[in-house]
Amino acid sequence: MRRGRTIITNTSPIKAQFATGMGKLAYSVLHGVFKGGSSYPGKLAQKIDPDVLAALGKDYDVIVVTGTNGKTLTTNLVVKVLAQKYPDILSNPTGSNMMRGIITAFLAHSKRYKNGKRGLAVLEVDEANVAPVSAALNVKAYVLTNIFRDQMDRYGEFYTTYEKILTGIKMHPDALVIANGDAPIFHSRELKNPMRYFGFDRGGTADKFAPVNTDGVLCPQCQHILHYHEISYSNLGDYFCPHCGFKRPELVAKMTAITDQTPTSSDFTIDGHNFSLSIGGTYNIYNALAAYTVGQEFGVGADASAKAFAYDEKVFGRQEVVDVKGKQVTLVLVKNPVGMNQVLEMIGHAEKPFAFGFLLNAKYADGKDTSWIWDTNLEEFVASKQATTYMVGGERFKDIQFRMEVAGVDPDELLTEPDLTKLPDRIASFKEDSVYLLATYTAMLQLRKTFADGGYIAHGFDK
Repeated sequence: MRRGRTIITNTSPIKAQFATGMGKLAYSVLHGVFKGGSSYPGKLAQKIDPDVLAALGKDYDVIVVTGTNGKTLTTNLVVKVLAQKYPDILSNPTGSNMMRGIITAFLAHSKRYKNGKRGLAVLEVDEANVAPVSAALNVKAYVLTNIFRDQMDRYGEFYTTYEKILTGIKMHPDALVIANGDAPIFHSRELKNPMRYFGFDRGGTADKFAPVNTDGVLCPQCQHILHYHEISYSNLGDYFCPHCGFKRPELVAKMTAITDQTPTSSDFTIDGHNFSLSIGGTYNIYNALAAYTVGQEFGVGADASAKAFAYDEKVFGRQEVVDVKGKQVTLVLVKNPVGMNQVLEMIGHAEKPFAFGFLLNAKYADGKDTSWIWDTNLEEFVASKQATTYMVGGERFKDIQFRMEVAGVDPDELLTEPDLTKLPDRIASFKEDSVYLLATYTAMLQLRKTFADGGYIAHGFDK
């Protein structure tokens, strides 16, 4: 694999070795004894040596996966696809995607390379951390999933989020950029990098507009409203501007048909090849399409990618199914209106009535602004009457309680449970056998700890 640019740091070998040794010791203790440690070892190592990541990653070519939604699953799928050809891949599968989590991933990977050989790392990277990660590592490719309004207290508007990502990409002008071609923002700026675009292409010929209250639908060239031949969701689709001619770029990988969808599976066609994914949601088909495109660029064929997609292993908070006292509880991470709406659309494919819960926190990792819940399609969801029990919880349960009531849930029938340690007993009391439990990030961590303490799942995720 090609060596990236030379990384220059201010660290000393002795300092880096000491930081690495202490970080590895911390990881060994936390992972071996407490079944956790996805971020603290990296935090410790970075405190000792701020440039430790450059030292740890000097023998690796890196693929960075970033964007608003889909980073964790896309990263896992890319790893599984590339594993068909590359036997040893470093990654951060827990979704710990800030600097400390990425450093921990390198600390946890024991293999070292000699005689000019280089390893391969596939890293999920938080959008605001793309630049510092890029400054430390030899990035071979960037995979861009999408950009939507998310955690405005951290990122600002989504245009500023893209600027943060571009700051990192511009450090590696030779790196391949594999981007969602259905997202207009990824075609809005001229880059020196070689570009590859993937997207949905089902032959639509309509002339339509994106839904009301959709961000990012102004033409970046002339600021007129974009038109679409077809829309997959939000502002993603086959866009064009009749005023100046700006349009979706040519796609190197096309999803041409969705043949079946359930809340737990998706069957679809890419470039004439049929694929099955053991996870629901149109948004997850995009994640699979991104991983397929990476595979094509790295020499992994369609048949091998199909084999990689066939696994049935859920990742943290991404449609994990947990048996809680006889109830099948599906855990789904949500953090912004676009993602939330896609989850509501996905569970709308359920064939039987179910209980619906929403756990809302507003810590730094969630985004402190909870106003995004008002941009979700809860009115349509409640009106469908598919959910027959509603429950809210989390540290900001009163916010989501009021939102549910405005959406049409009877206040006398809306259950509240701010104490997540009591959730297993509350879930056991539901009349439905199936429960969809949506949660923001830190609420999901608290929920999984409650389930782990009760023996319903294994310990193993922390921040």
